[in-house]
Parts: sequence; structure tokens; C-alpha cells
Amino acid sequence: MRGRRVGWGWALGLLLVLPLAGVAQPREALLRPPGVPGIEEAIVVVPGAPSIQDRLRVVHWPGHEARADRVIQTIEQRPWLAGIPPEFPRRAVIFLAPDEERWEALTGGRVPHWGAGVAIPALDRIVMPVFQTPWDGFQSEAPTVRHEWAHLALHDYLEGLRIPRWFDEGFAQWSAGGWNVQEAWRLRVVLARGAAPPLDSLTLAWPRDRAGAELAYLLSATAVSFLVERSGERGIEFFLARWRESGDFEESFRRTFGMSTGAFERQWIAHVKRRYGWLLILGQSTVLWLGLGLALLVLFRIRRRRDRERMAALRAEELPDDPAWWDDHPPHAPIGGFEEVRRDSPG
Repeated sequence: MRGRRVGWGWALGLLLVLPLAGVAQPREALLRPPGVPGIEEAIVVVPGAPSIQDRLRVVHWPGHEARADRVIQTIEQRPWLAGIPPEFPRRAVIFLAPDEERWEALTGGRVPHWGAGVAIPALDRIVMPVFQTPWDGFQSEAPTVRHEWAHLALHDYLEGLRIPRWFDEGFAQWSAGGWNVQEAWRLRVVLARGAAPPLDSLTLAWPRDRAGAELAYLLSATAVSFLVERSGERGIEFFLARWRESGDFEESFRRTFGMSTGAFERQWIAHVKRRYGWLLILGQSTVLWLGLGLALLVLFRIRRRRDRERMAALRAEELPDDPAWWDDHPPHAPIGGFEEVRRDSPG
């Protein structure tokens, strides 16, 4: 894996693959798409760096100039992507949606509310919400930008080929700086329960609920990271070049990595179970505190029961509040200091 380990907040970028892939859009329609409220007020920013000046535009509304500058700075710092020639993506427009209405118009209303960004390769478009986001500051915003940038580059380089969703999302995660290794315990638990979906099932049916999507991102990210560990960045480069030339994902995968995707998936599952075992699970703060809480609860109940038993024993040994010898006339008490003796017969 390359780059920093970051949390899941940045990973919630999405991908929309529309049936318009490969259709060139006029520049004016790219920058000011019809049907977007207030699009005539939008400001188009041109980057100053020569490496992206001719292929990137950032469109924002008044009041979000600083955010636009940060987005451009993020891409200027690292416009290239491992495994893909540096000129890709050849064209990209990043929209900073200032409210939900324009977010819906720019994304087509098909993005969950928790999405931190969306890439639409068919339109050379990235949309990022700036009215409310799940980002945790700039350190999470920057990987989201690179994640969506990687989606556009991969689709542009492969020229409309159908890309398995697990590889698409996994490549974007890896290109954005890796994934949070501390989250691997969740995948380990799912695999142990046999509840993880096969990688090929993620091709089209990407989950829309946040929990399901986080698991799908984790599946994809760890799979591509494992692939890179086995072959290095050079292997990814050869694989993408062969795939672009032949158009056959499975055959290119087999020729490059020496195994089928089915065999790779089995090795990846074994790798995850071996590397991210139960010690990692027990070491997680959530699991640790939950275990400590349960242990304290059990100890508290044991001590409480023991205290009740000891209290019951002490009470059994206590003198009664009104003992029998304190009565005014006990049944055989002496009278006048002498003991009364009753005889039944003379003698």
C-alpha cells in the first residue's frame, strides 16, 4: 500500500457510470450544464499549473473560493496516477455544489445523502457537496478529491471498457492514499462469519446504505492493495495496458498475474484472515472497551452476590431485637428469690 492511512470519512465517494460514455460533450455544456439552478452565477477557475491547466476546470458559486483553491492545490500536488500515463484524465470538471438542490441537479438525484463526492466519467464530471459533508477537515477532503480524480482517469484510459466495480473502487481507494488498516478487523469478522459478498457481485449492485457501502469499499480496497503487494505498481501498469489493448479483463488479469480472478479471490481471503486475525480484532479500541465493560459488569454482579450472601450470614448470627430472656415473666423464672417446687404427693 502507498500513502497515508486515512479514515473512512474520505472513502465515501461514489461512481456513476452513465450510458453516455464515450460521447464528447461541448465545452460549454461541460462547464454550464443546463437544468442546474443558478448556473449562470457559477465561477469557472482555471488552474495555474501547466500539467493540468488545459484539462481541469473547477466550477463553484460565490463564497466558496477557498474551497476551490484547495481542490486545485490537491490535484496540482499529485496529478499523476500509478499505472496510468500522466496525461489522464484528459478532461475533468469539478463542481462544488453549494446546496442540496444543485447537488441533486448535478448528480441526477441518484447519490445517497452520505456521499462525500461523486465521479461521472461519461460527463467528465466530479461533484462535491460543500453545504454539508462527512469530511473531517482538509485531511479527509483531499483524498476524496484524489479518489474521484482516479475514477475519471481510469475510465478515460480504458476508453469506455466495462470495469468490474470492485477493481474500479479499489483502484480509486489505493490511488487516493490507501485505506485505513485499522478497519481490517471488520472485514476479518465478516469473512469469519461467511457474510462477505463475492467480489464479482459488486460489479453492479453497489450497496446504497452506508454500512453496506463501507464494507464494499473495504473489500475492494484490500483486494487491490493485496494485488499491488504481489506485483508492485509495475504489475498494475502492465495489467491496465494489456486490458486497454485487448478489452478482456479476465484474460489480461491471467496473463499479468498468472492466475484467474477466482484463484486471486481465494488467495486474498486467506491473506486477510492470516494478516488481520483475532489479535487485531481484540486490539481495536471499540472491542477492547466493550470487553472491559462486560468484564466489569460481570465482576460487579459477582461481588454484589457475594456481598448479599455475607450479609445474610451476618444477619443470621445477630441477636434478635427482643430476646426471650427479656420478658417480664418468663415461664420458669424464680419468685422472690426462691425456686418454687411443686410436689404432687406428700413426702
